[in-house]
Amino acid sequence: MLKVGLTGGIGAGKSEVSRLLVECGAVLIDADRIAREVVAPGTPGLAAVVEAFGTEVLAADGSLDRPRLGSIVFADPAKLAVLNSIVHPLVGARSRELESAAAEDAVVVHDVPLLAENALASLYDVVVVVDASPETQLDRLVRLRGMTEQDARARMAAQATREKRLEIADIVIDNDVPLEELRRRVREVWADLVRRAHAPQEPPRASQE
Repeated sequence: MLKVGLTGGIGAGKSEVSRLLVECGAVLIDADRIAREVVAPGTPGLAAVVEAFGTEVLAADGSLDRPRLGSIVFADPAKLAVLNSIVHPLVGARSRELESAAAEDAVVVHDVPLLAENALASLYDVVVVVDASPETQLDRLVRLRGMTEQDARARMAAQATREKRLEIADIVIDNDVPLEELRRRVREVWADLVRRAHAPQEPPRASQE
């Protein structure tokens, strides 16, 4: 099994890259999707979030009001740290469960938005970073996701710098390109990952901390 950590700044196009890797044959473990599951109504995760932030972060139907919570935590690093301390252990536990269910020869891609921020590179055999310029990120967030420029910049500022992400990259996928060029690059990367999966095992990577 080859464990791949896939990351990239918000708006860089990581989700599109993960989708293309799945088309190639990757087993995808999506941290964002799991993060939603572990705070679904009725879960201990949601109860812990409400205890920390109050009932104002709940929607009328009792589910988590993610935009409301986001507006609170992304403007305050201390509150973001509290949220992460609740959600990240739950996401990690579920991710390990899913990974253990994959085939022994699988290329398992962990889609992890905060891989650089949380110094998680040492958990993976290979780190793939989807890279785009800050201008491209901002444009996508405003034009495609409907964020205000202020909210988009706050989300970007709450993440690691572009330079910090690139420092931990074994493979970089440039996503300041047309979709067809991105498809070609992802196919190249997939071929590389398959080769690595069948190569003799190398010693674990050193911690980035």
